[in-house]
Amino acid sequence: MHVPFGASRRPLILALLLGLALPAQGQDAAPQTAVAAAQSPTAAQVDRRNWLFVDSDIKPDPEWHYGTLPNGLRYAVRKNGVPPGQVSVRVRIDAGSLMETDSERGYAHLIEHLSFRGSAFVPDGEAKRIWQRMGTTFGSDTNAQTTATQTVYKLDLPSASEVRLDESLKIMAGMVSKPNITDAALGAERPAVLAEQREAPGPQVRFSEAQLKTFFAGQPLADRSPIGTIDTLSAANAGKVKAFHDRWYRPERAVVVISGDFDPAMFERLVIKNFSGWQGVGKNPADPDFGKPDPKQPTTAVISEPSLPPVVTMAVVKPWKYQSDTIVMNQNRLVDSVAARVISRRLETRARAGGSFIRASVSTSDESRSASLTFVSILPIGNDWEAALKDVRAVIADAQKNAPSEAEVQRELADFDTIMRTSVETQGAEPGASQADDMVQALDIRETTTAPATIYAVLKDAIAKKMFTPQTVLASTRRIFSGDATRALVNIQTPEEGAVTKLAAALQSDVSGLAGKRNTQGKVTFANLPKLGKPATVVSREKIPEFDAEKVVFSNGVRLMLRVSPAESTRVYVRVRFGGGYNALPADRETPVWAGDMALVAGGIGKLGQGDLEQLTAGRRIGLDFDVGEDAFVYGAMTSPADLADQMKLIAARMAAPGWDPNPVTRAKSMALAGFAGFDASPDGVLARDLEGLLHDGDPRWGTPTREQVAATNPANFRSLWEPVLAEGPIEVQVFGDINAEAAIQAVGASIGALPPRAAPARPTPPVKFPAHNASPLILTHGGPDNQAAAVIVWPTGGGLDQIADSNALDVLAAVFSDRLFDRLRSEAGASYSPSVQSQWPEGMSAGGRLFAIGQVAPNNVGLFFKMSREIAADLVAKPIGDDELQRTLTPMKELILRQATGNTFWLNQLQGGTYDLRRIDAVRNMFRGIGGMTAVKLQAIAAKYLRPDADWTMAVVPRGKDGKPVSLAEAPSAPAPAAKKTGR
Repeated sequence: MHVPFGASRRPLILALLLGLALPAQGQDAAPQTAVAAAQSPTAAQVDRRNWLFVDSDIKPDPEWHYGTLPNGLRYAVRKNGVPPGQVSVRVRIDAGSLMETDSERGYAHLIEHLSFRGSAFVPDGEAKRIWQRMGTTFGSDTNAQTTATQTVYKLDLPSASEVRLDESLKIMAGMVSKPNITDAALGAERPAVLAEQREAPGPQVRFSEAQLKTFFAGQPLADRSPIGTIDTLSAANAGKVKAFHDRWYRPERAVVVISGDFDPAMFERLVIKNFSGWQGVGKNPADPDFGKPDPKQPTTAVISEPSLPPVVTMAVVKPWKYQSDTIVMNQNRLVDSVAARVISRRLETRARAGGSFIRASVSTSDESRSASLTFVSILPIGNDWEAALKDVRAVIADAQKNAPSEAEVQRELADFDTIMRTSVETQGAEPGASQADDMVQALDIRETTTAPATIYAVLKDAIAKKMFTPQTVLASTRRIFSGDATRALVNIQTPEEGAVTKLAAALQSDVSGLAGKRNTQGKVTFANLPKLGKPATVVSREKIPEFDAEKVVFSNGVRLMLRVSPAESTRVYVRVRFGGGYNALPADRETPVWAGDMALVAGGIGKLGQGDLEQLTAGRRIGLDFDVGEDAFVYGAMTSPADLADQMKLIAARMAAPGWDPNPVTRAKSMALAGFAGFDASPDGVLARDLEGLLHDGDPRWGTPTREQVAATNPANFRSLWEPVLAEGPIEVQVFGDINAEAAIQAVGASIGALPPRAAPARPTPPVKFPAHNASPLILTHGGPDNQAAAVIVWPTGGGLDQIADSNALDVLAAVFSDRLFDRLRSEAGASYSPSVQSQWPEGMSAGGRLFAIGQVAPNNVGLFFKMSREIAADLVAKPIGDDELQRTLTPMKELILRQATGNTFWLNQLQGGTYDLRRIDAVRNMFRGIGGMTAVKLQAIAAKYLRPDADWTMAVVPRGKDGKPVSLAEAPSAPAPAAKKTGR
């Protein structure tokens, strides 16, 4: 794919600064073995017919190339240059937890873990290191996933070459065909799998499992969670696991998908070379029977999870049937989607106005080839779930009885048209990884995937055939709410006798008359927005050539950072940064800052409410998000060149005349109160509630408010906080993307430039604090499972721009630390599934940075976590790391920067604030040089500066005993003696 010069040049510049050369694809000679394979009889025997579209009349995307090897393995490959130089590989195995017997539960997922450890081609743990040397980031570029119906191995290989891809496909072929399934490997990996199961959020898992048991009663999916059970995992041995592998892992059940920046012929050649020799063991088994919904099974269930809010889920179920993926089938499905969206919008409108529920929605889906569902989700206000269920049922019943208005149908069609048209316009920016994932998803649901233009044509054809009318949508509504059974599950926080009977009665109760009068949305145009002032004129323009950016200053003081980049076709990113962010918020009292992102944008503009604004922007790529940054408040959106001018007017109107509709504040308060119980349910919940406040030494700007403080929030005190801080402070606009520079400048000048000049905040910026070093960890408790705990160790670093070079070195240090902690705590000790280390350095504040390690562990391993973390920190201070470890850390970081730099979001984040403080521009330049020039000696020096044992702060979250006190922690075991390095997924 042709990449515009402006997009391809930048990675070359950055590669030089980072000390990392881009692969010279034209000079990359193919391995002789691969050439020989291409000339072999095996290659000539490949069946290159399109196996995906055998019974579909949809036009295939010609960019995809298909084939079937003599052993039955299929492949789909294509060229894609987003990001440049990357190749995305997916190996899909048509086997998941639904293929397991009762005694094999968890085996499909267990094999996924074992496959990453090693194979006949790669020693245990070495695949991770090989890929790190190639520039991949473990866990994101290399990963896998097991579901009920498939297992997928994923690789995104940056700066690929034929040699690297050949080696990678060899590794992946070994992973699926000849993994090391031995008792030794199983014994080493089983603790990590059990840790993954232990660390899952218990209440959410139990609710999810209850849904499966209720909605799929009588079917295998009812009790087939991929994680398995402790009993079956503990009883697993190499012989049993290998038997499952030999039965289901075979070439006839495998598909290799590749989308990347090379000729598809090369992809085909390497697939043939590396996968042709795979032969299955025995006969290919037939898929097990996934069953059908049984109308005789119970239709209602109640669980009691005190840490979850009251919630109702309801599903109309019918048998899943394979359907040929035809144009008409997809058009009928689109009508069903419009029907569901009409109801969801009515429910959303009702929730905004206040009532019995905070949120409710309707959707349709086919679940794991087991059933077709129409799914209803309801979050009630308070505990009165019966009233909420009845009110939602009333809206659905009304939709089944009376046709929607033409305006409602067209409103939803406008959104569909925008989504599909945008896909067509931006297809040149679609990453290869997304295309590979879409192909895998299509395979899993037994459907096809094709070009965005073809999908859009299917919609246009349906519109031309008048398939979207009030009467057809009415018929579709009746169809999606008819099935073999209607089943419902409710969570209540306090066990209640007879709740199941009450739920069954609520499902059958008469709801006629409860729907009320349908709201009619009036016509709204941009002329209804509040009027702005006279457009600003341009005072100055200044190029920032190395970043293809330009600084523009307007007569009202507004500054614009403009970056024209056609790399993402028709995408334009907009951010308006203003005011002081966290620096402008009070640090001496609790405030409703927590409700800002939920209620500010929803508060409307002037006299226009949220529904008016949604109508105003229907069918257009115009949106609005709000965020609080370190040193600025931010309105953001992604729009299109055609919509940019009106997007800017919308943001300017929001700043000039914010609406203060009280209903969003009330709704935000209800949502916050509904989530309080979950904070105490797990270590994660306690960390989410308390950690930021603790790391800021009790500063209320970052603390979670108490239930009483949330309950005391009202529209008046919400407005009193936000109105003054949103009206002050300088404004910086960022417009990055596929846009004409003059048009962008004009759009900003006529909108944000038409606002009056703004004064800088007069109040001083509150200091940012860090807690004092503690000799013993702070102990907090949770009320969840008694086998869950979390441990955190944090070292203070810095903030601001004066020592910004340290932040780059700390990022590298954190990556080294994280990899070591992963190897020791998970792969060797099996004590934690996902320990991690991160560095955070706030550029907009003079302090507040930290490097921290965090891990979920069993309570008796809290001490082991601290022991290992401190040993790693001490070792990083004591001696420089080896060259191989340094390169396995730096190369993925450099590659990640190169890939991110091909998109505009990266530059938005890096250059923000640069029109007011040129040090931010210098910081970007220095980031590339700093990481590119990193050495082991520099890394050791930064470790010595910050990883001081007299400065760290520690905390543990442990189970609470029946007496309300922390459980007694067993003495931490000694770290295991160093053995062969091991790693899992």
